[in-house]
Amino acid sequence: MGKAINTIAAVAVGFAAGILLAPKSGKETREDIKEKAREGKKVADEKTEKAKEVLKDGAARAEVEARGMAKSVKKSAGTIAAEANFLGHEAKQRAGDVAEKTKQSAKKS
Repeated sequence: MGKAINTIAAVAVGFAAGILLAPKSGKETREDIKEKAREGKKVADEKTEKAKEVLKDGAARAEVEARGMAKSVKKSAGTIAAEANFLGHEAKQRAGDVAEKTKQSAKKS
């Protein structure tokens, strides 16, 4: 962005020097200034529109990426929950088996 500002400043200085040193009447100089201002505005408007398009495209891509990430996280969370449920069930079953074996050992003694 600094390059663009330096370029604009250089153009403005060159333009001002050209106007001050040009052998034209005041009316002609004012017309030149108006025309250059119109041209400058047109260029600025075009650059602004291009910047808006780039930002809009970037925002759209970011939204698509965010949705993809959200789906991936949701899927991973579901997988983790299922695995946790399975491990909890298995732990409960093993605890029941240990309790049963303990009862059987106690009966034998």
